[in-house]
Order: sequence, then structure tokens, then C-alpha cells
Amino acid sequence: MDFSISQFEFRQRPPVTKPTSEFLTKFSEEGIRKMVSDHYDLLINSEIKHLFPRNEEALNKAKQNSADFFIQICGGPTYYLENRGQPMLAKRHAAGSITPEARVVWLQCYIQVLSKLELPEDVIQSFWNYLNVFSFWMVNAKEDYNVRFDKE
Repeated sequence: MDFSISQFEFRQRPPVTKPTSEFLTKFSEEGIRKMVSDHYDLLINSEIKHLFPRNEEALNKAKQNSADFFIQICGGPTYYLENRGQPMLAKRHAAGSITPEARVVWLQCYIQVLSKLELPEDVIQSFWNYLNVFSFWMVNAKEDYNVRFDKE
């Protein structure tokens, strides 16, 4: 498995290839929801925890939204579109200071989660390749101004 993290250049927006739909069919919606939840559980204990909701209700909503997004991206039901509208994720995350370093931490937490999945390597690799490139689009700051997404 190649979990290499691509070098980031500020304002670089490479084309994104969606993961294979096999990720959803072999893993299931429930599997994706657990994966996302496990990822968030790592993030809220990481050095970028200030970027994530601190209260349980808001955190659970963030987990649901993220899982809905990944289910949709993998060819599943359009939960995200139905509940949140068009993704526009860079715009939705603009309030937070997402640095290249924060991107790496986010990806490292996904590496921990993905490396434990019992799926064919090519299916996991497809999802990782998506995350690695997709994450370029979320970086919006060269420095961390400690702006949080939730205001408690």
C-alpha cells in the first residue's frame, strides 16, 4: 500500500479522481460511517483539534456530513446533496485556517484508519489517492491563525 503524501504547493488545485465505487460496495455505508467516525476521533486528539467541533452534538453532525459526502463521492445515495446542497467544501471550510501542515495531520490520521481496513489493497489505494489530491483543495492558509470552525 502506498500512503505517500503528495508535496503541497499553495493554491495548487490538481484534478481529482473519485475513488472506485467498489469502496462503497465492498465496505458499505455503515463501514464508511465508522471509518469517518474513527478518523474524527483521531483528529479531535491531534494538534489540529482546534479545527473541529468540541461539543458532542456538533462533532456527531460533522461526522455525519463527512460520511454523507464520502458515501456520495463513492457512488452511493446523495445524502450530502439532499441535506447540505452542493458540496462547495473549500467555501464551507473557509472559516478555518487550514494550513499545509494541517493537511498532513488530517491525512496522517486517515492513514491510521485506512491501514486497518480489511478491503482489497487496490480499493483502499483508490480511496487514498482521492483523499491525497482532494486535500489540496482544502488548504486555505499559509499560517495557522487558530480560527475554529465552531464557536462553542
